Amino acid sequence: MKALKVLSVASEIYPFVKTGGLADVVGALPAALASEGVAVTTLVPGYPAVMAAVESSTEVYHYADLFGVEARLVRATVQGLDLLVLDAPRFFDRAGNPYLGADGQDWHDNPQRFAALSRVAADLGLGRAPLYVPDVVHTHDWQTGLTAAYLHYSGEPHAPTVMTVHNLAFQGQFSPSLLSAIGLPPYAFGMDGVEYYGTIGYLKAGLQLSDRITTVSPTYAAEIRTPEGGMGFDGLLRSRAAVVSGILNGIDTTTWDPATDPLIAAPFDLKRIEARAANKAALQERLGLAIDPDAQLFGVVSRLTWQKGLDLLVDRLGILLGTGAQLAILGSGDATIAEGLAYATVLNPGRVAMVNGYNEGLAHQIQAGSDVILVPSRFEPCGLTQLCALRYGAIPLVARVGGLADTIIDANEVARAAGIGTGIQFGSVTPAGLEAAILRAAELWRDKPYWQAMQKNAMKTDVSWSRPAATYAALYRSMVAIPQ
Repeated sequence: MKALKVLSVASEIYPFVKTGGLADVVGALPAALASEGVAVTTLVPGYPAVMAAVESSTEVYHYADLFGVEARLVRATVQGLDLLVLDAPRFFDRAGNPYLGADGQDWHDNPQRFAALSRVAADLGLGRAPLYVPDVVHTHDWQTGLTAAYLHYSGEPHAPTVMTVHNLAFQGQFSPSLLSAIGLPPYAFGMDGVEYYGTIGYLKAGLQLSDRITTVSPTYAAEIRTPEGGMGFDGLLRSRAAVVSGILNGIDTTTWDPATDPLIAAPFDLKRIEARAANKAALQERLGLAIDPDAQLFGVVSRLTWQKGLDLLVDRLGILLGTGAQLAILGSGDATIAEGLAYATVLNPGRVAMVNGYNEGLAHQIQAGSDVILVPSRFEPCGLTQLCALRYGAIPLVARVGGLADTIIDANEVARAAGIGTGIQFGSVTPAGLEAAILRAAELWRDKPYWQAMQKNAMKTDVSWSRPAATYAALYRSMVAIPQ
């Protein structure tokens, strides 16, 4: 069977540029899809980190004027990834966060920057760069949402499109005065086009005009079609329900492998689960926590935001500490939440530790050394943290929403009797709901034989990309006829 050529379009990709799970997914899918006969080429902006990694390249297309800037499209293979890089220095040669300036505010030209990325993706989908013509165009999140609009309004034959929504909360809304400047016709500004509550909606364009829509878990795909979870898009998504599906994310099980992970203190696996204890001691020592194997150690690796439910943890921290537990936190975000957690470290030396920011090595160490990983999100499209936790035998304590509901088997009485629990879920995402879950975790911790059985269940869970990749491949093939 001839390999299917898929153009993946994203604003970030691991290991070059990462602000969240989107980069991990975009970086991991190509290798997983290769075994399904799908050849993925990823179009990304030419940020400094990306350009620095490109040692040699071939120019695929040149733009004398791409929304006011000169640009070129180059192709390169970097660290096993087949990339198309939009080298537009005036748009992308900026240090730091890909979306925000040093002042923490959005770059003023984000509408043009990501319209340019989408315009180039559309040109590839229209076959305008003969050196690379994809069979399917796969776009990710609002930064690539205009791709489907450019293709739709071209009036020309083009590759079919699928859009994946990683988080519906980020929507990309901009002034309608930019319509002409970003190359869209006046008639595109309507309910059946890119208009969204009086703005140009980049995500709206993708949801309205892509041939297929996926999101990153089946439960989240259902949640976003309700008024409570749809964030203004529920009506549109209900009207397009026939083309909406949820495909769970996986994780890179080579990078996240406790048996070979060079970032943790001691390797372990199902047959050597007792070696996990050395990682707990090493984590406690690194963070200044009391070295106590009997203290239940809760870990947090997260953005510190309302969405992630970390305000609930601040509210119920006394309950957690009252069980004799410890808490290790890695993250940054909302100042009020961060300050509340930082204050707790002052009040509870040796019991609570926090590192403000992100550190890949410490993230691995928290997964390997914590007994419980807390993910009390109010909404969670999929979540990767709990998948890593399963892989490392850290019991996920999660809210019953989105991908958290789909990936964790709650250790309720029936599950305990059947020996199949992999974590702890709670349904009411409130302080009281989290409190009840923390107390359940403490009770389960006292039952050491079952706790170890639950750890083993977690580590046996398939969190790889194999099943999601097969599902994506089937979706692509349903969209296009493949010559045999």
